[in-house]
Amino acid sequence: MAERFQGIRFPVTIDGSSGRLRKEGDYSAYVAQLIKQVLLTAPGERIDRPDFGAGLRRLLFAPSSEETATLLQATVFQSLDRWLSDLIKVDDVNTAFEDGRMEVNVVYTIKARGDQEVFNLEVTL
Repeated sequence: MAERFQGIRFPVTIDGSSGRLRKEGDYSAYVAQLIKQVLLTAPGERIDRPDFGAGLRRLLFAPSSEETATLLQATVFQSLDRWLSDLIKVDDVNTAFEDGRMEVNVVYTIKARGDQEVFNLEVTL
C-alpha cells in the first residue's frame, strides 16, 4: 500500500471549510514549493534563520553580463544544495539574465523517489 503524503501548501493559506492549514498531497509539488521558497527568500528575511535563502531578487538590479548570469547560476546551485540536499540532488542549473528579468531552470532528482523533475522560475522587476 502506497504511503499518502501530506505537507503544508505554500503559500500558507487556511482552508475555508475546515479552518485548518491547507495541505499539499502531491510530493513533487511540495518539493517544487520548497525550491521556490529557497530561491525567493532573501538572506535575513527569516528571523530564526538569517542565512536562509538565495535572495534572487537582489540580482535583478545587477548589470546584465555573463558574470552576473554565472553568479546567479552558482547562487542557485549552492542554495539548493545547502538547504534541500536531503530531499533533492541538483543535476543542472541554467540561467538567463537580461535587464530586470531572469529565468532559472533547475533539473533535479527527488531522492525519495528517484524521479527527475524540472523547475522553471521567472523573476521580474
